[in-house]
Amino acid sequence: MPSNRQAGLARLYAATALACVLAYAVPAPALAQEVGDMATSVPSGSQMLLAADTLVYNNDNQTVTAVGGVQIDYGGNRLVAQRVEYNRNTKRMVASGNVEVINSDGTKINSEHIDITDDFADGFVNALRVETIDKAYFAAESAERMGGVLTTFHNGVYTACEPCEDKPDKAPTWRVKARKIIWNGEKKTVRFENANFEFFGFPLAYLPAFEIADPTVKRKSGFLIPGVVFNDDLGVGVKVPYYFALSPTYDLTVTGTGYTKQGFLGEAEWRQRFNNGQYSLKIAGIHQQDPDAFLDTTAFPPNGNNVNSGAAGDPNKFRGMMGTQGQFAINSRWNFGWDVLLQTDKNFSNTYDIAKYNASVHQSSVYLTGLNGRNYFDVRAMHFDVQEDALDSNPYARSGQQPWVLPSLDYAYIPDASVAGGQLSLNVNARVISRDDLDKTFFTPTQRVPGIEGESGRLTAEAEWKRSFVTDDGLVLTPLLALQGDVDYLKASSASLDAVNNMATNLGQQADMRSSFARYMATAGLEMRWPVLFSMASGSSHVIEPMAQVFMRPNEQYVGGLAVPNEDAQSMVFDATTLFERDKFSGYDRVEGGSRANVGFRYSGSYNNGWGTNAIFGQSYQIGGENSFATPDLVNVGANSGLDTTKSDYVGLFGINSPNGFAASVSGRFDEQSFEIRRAEVKAAYSGLPVSLSAKYAFIQAQPLYGFTTDRHEVTLGASTHLAENWRVFGTGTYDLQQSLLVRDGVGFAYNDSCFTYLMTYSQSRDLNTREVSQTIGFNLSFRTLGDFGSSSSAIDSIQ
Repeated sequence: MPSNRQAGLARLYAATALACVLAYAVPAPALAQEVGDMATSVPSGSQMLLAADTLVYNNDNQTVTAVGGVQIDYGGNRLVAQRVEYNRNTKRMVASGNVEVINSDGTKINSEHIDITDDFADGFVNALRVETIDKAYFAAESAERMGGVLTTFHNGVYTACEPCEDKPDKAPTWRVKARKIIWNGEKKTVRFENANFEFFGFPLAYLPAFEIADPTVKRKSGFLIPGVVFNDDLGVGVKVPYYFALSPTYDLTVTGTGYTKQGFLGEAEWRQRFNNGQYSLKIAGIHQQDPDAFLDTTAFPPNGNNVNSGAAGDPNKFRGMMGTQGQFAINSRWNFGWDVLLQTDKNFSNTYDIAKYNASVHQSSVYLTGLNGRNYFDVRAMHFDVQEDALDSNPYARSGQQPWVLPSLDYAYIPDASVAGGQLSLNVNARVISRDDLDKTFFTPTQRVPGIEGESGRLTAEAEWKRSFVTDDGLVLTPLLALQGDVDYLKASSASLDAVNNMATNLGQQADMRSSFARYMATAGLEMRWPVLFSMASGSSHVIEPMAQVFMRPNEQYVGGLAVPNEDAQSMVFDATTLFERDKFSGYDRVEGGSRANVGFRYSGSYNNGWGTNAIFGQSYQIGGENSFATPDLVNVGANSGLDTTKSDYVGLFGINSPNGFAASVSGRFDEQSFEIRRAEVKAAYSGLPVSLSAKYAFIQAQPLYGFTTDRHEVTLGASTHLAENWRVFGTGTYDLQQSLLVRDGVGFAYNDSCFTYLMTYSQSRDLNTREVSQTIGFNLSFRTLGDFGSSSSAIDSIQ
């Protein structure tokens, strides 16, 4: 009798499991192939090998009987039994006594009695047990095969759960019991009649009849697992997909979702595969029943209208999208592909969670890439689709400010042969950017202009040569030569020029926007490293590597006068990982100029108990010329970076790791005079049983000239613990210390074994401006070989 614990589990899962069982047309890796191939046909010309204790020929009855330890190998298949009798008149073979058949694919079939014709077309089996190669299990009191096509199992059981070794009679997590199971080898279906779905030994649902696809056919038309979704603005939705297997190379999936608030959403996806690639085309649309459900009176503007609801007096009724993705191999070196999204408004796919197109920022692109050895080529056209609910009239809206990149090109080449004993590398980058709306930052003391309305282009070529020498004392000397040249042009709108002039006035600068210019940067450098290895009596070993770099170069051209648009070098993080970079800007639009020295050390240690440590610490110095990080550009990328003074801030990192799953690191940037913390990050994690923990603290001091007027610091904690062998509880939370706000939090629990997974999550997020709370509940049931059922994966995976 099932235990109390099993009964509790069954009750806990009953509601969601029942819904999954009722998905009657699940494409599932059931046992159709193994069921039908109890005795597999063998290749012509195969030799039969027979071993037995005794072999008896009865000429009167026309029988041949093998008795005792019988083993028959035939065409990669094996039969083991205590007794096998073959009747030449009836052409039937009867095996009995611990019969085991192992097919050539690894499937194991166990029975006490098998009676089958010699052509394997018809047969009868008693007390059948089947174990497939992928650990699916089937049992029946008896089975019969007729015409080589139809196999019927009487009082059969199917499950994908491995039997308990300690308690083999214990009920599996789930199983399907049926009075009759019919496998049709011609129609490629498996039909269950008078079936009960049992969960931990308790019957949950009775199904008079249902049918699943034969798994020997990987693609078969039919209904797929339904899904359930929920959203405050959409209501509860039930999603029902239907799959059309039209051809071995193309198919169609049509999905209908009914929402309680917004009505019916239709989706269709076409997929086609070729020898050298594949593509997909998806369309979706809805006629919204209640656009006013999206109104948010706490948001800007005060009337609460947004993209989802439509502007005041113009409700957003019909909404839709079309998206396509593809990738094709032109040959072994070249690939061509695309990912394009078109929609009636900028937030449809995100609002309705259209798979593959629901990201808050979707990059539409068409590209051509090539890779051969150490040569790389990439050219692509791009547009960034910001999926947001703010109307374009909202000053916070960002979608209209996103550029078209037509195109962007990257080429890298490293010759196989050395040049003057060293390594030469070549890089080419080009971009053409067009933007319809000016991108400028509001509500900061110094206005920034991240994007110019109009068109700009740049072509950059760069060559670098370096060679390493090692002295007798172990000092590693690496001289370096680099040359970079740019050609730029700009066609800015009058609104952009006004914004740049306004920014220049605020900074006390003189704007000098140019329609075209050319510039170069030549660098001569030397890197010196002296790794020193020493060992301790305890068995630990340590490497300390003092390191210094010197780069001599002229000043960066066309800076200080706000002459150069900065599109690809707007991110600026100076920390231990970028200390020894030759050019610390993140893109090509800015080029580090003036002479600079980077000084510091690197350390690594290993201990005989499996622990390890590593560290970096150092400082950078502007030793000549104009400091590029102290000269403003349109986004003030170097301001408050820690590099905008003659002596940079100190940067450091220290980390430890252990063999038992614990790891931690601390990194920071410290004022070069007072050692005040400017930026810090502390991370620690432990992964083990029964508990896994993670913690992260991040602090960034205010950077008013860079657009951040207040300090930023937050704490993120996460934990997961196994309450029992298969049970897990987990949670996470992120707290903004500056805003005194719990930004995100969530909890969940899960059950997982070899054949079943159950997951339930609850999460909340809060808007930093309005403090509006969004809540998400997600669940998922996964029955191995049957399928999944639950809410959208984004809701489920967000806090794991």
